[in-house]
Amino acid sequence: MIVLPSMGPLHLTQPRYNAVSVLRQVASLRPERVFLASYSPEGMERGVWRDQNDLALFLFVPWATDAGVGIRAIGEDSEALQSEAEHFLEYLNSMPRGERYKERLHEADRAIVEYLTVPRMPEDYASSGFIEGLRQRQAVITDMAGEGPATGFRERRMDDAASRLLAEADEDAVVIVDILDYPALLSRLGDVRGPAALEPDEAERARAVMDRAWRLQEDDEWGGLVEQLMEIPDAEAAFLVAQIYLAAGQLSDATAVMEGVARDDFSRPEYLPGYVLARLGQLYDLSGRREEALRAYRGVLALSWAPEETREIAAAGMRSPFRSGPAG
Repeated sequence: MIVLPSMGPLHLTQPRYNAVSVLRQVASLRPERVFLASYSPEGMERGVWRDQNDLALFLFVPWATDAGVGIRAIGEDSEALQSEAEHFLEYLNSMPRGERYKERLHEADRAIVEYLTVPRMPEDYASSGFIEGLRQRQAVITDMAGEGPATGFRERRMDDAASRLLAEADEDAVVIVDILDYPALLSRLGDVRGPAALEPDEAERARAVMDRAWRLQEDDEWGGLVEQLMEIPDAEAAFLVAQIYLAAGQLSDATAVMEGVARDDFSRPEYLPGYVLARLGQLYDLSGRREEALRAYRGVLALSWAPEETREIAAAGMRSPFRSGPAG
């Protein structure tokens, strides 16, 4: 059995284990179906992975549909168990010293995030050293919170997922699991394989460049990043060029590039339409083109799904024209 961890939004920090890397791992195995251990069938039907910003699934789900690869979500009650944990943390706020306790949990969470944002090779995630390091950091939270709703939901949902895998999956089965569920699932499955060493290809390199642009910092070499993005024949890359132009105050250049994106197919990844239309609305507002801005904002709100950030941008833009620097 091959178990591949999905890092959600943290894939942005991993040039060699980004969303394309996960897809390449799956595609290289040529499975007939893939098991998703951290989502329930109902959660997949509702598309909860979109709102959790599970970047690997934004590429995997359409690929599987196009390739005729079945998707089997086996995490029964996954979302309900996670919601129970979140409600428990909210309850802490009403308790004496609850805020301090919650802050300690957040500190432990930050230690996990710091550990997971260290750049690694795909095969590193299969190493006992990495798995044990993650397990130890998670144990800090368990020691503070106990085996209650704040932590036990991962154990409970991986109990169920492992039982289903052992009953339904063969030795060549492919499983994708949330990185924070990964150690718990591995401990229940015994001898399984993790991500394998793969040489990077152009798609993986392009994804790494785009991920870096999503994380744009003031001390980055913006000109060099724009040059790299312009070499990628992809609507998302062009959108990111416009983002950098906007951040640099080059309004006319940003608008021209974004309008070019909007004239072509920008339907994938599924988060892109919301961002393109929201930013286009802001660019039109900055240029005094209010009616065009309103059309763009309405376009965001008319989408069957869009990232919450883009819906907030559109709603704010509908109320009043955007007048400051780039939001979100």
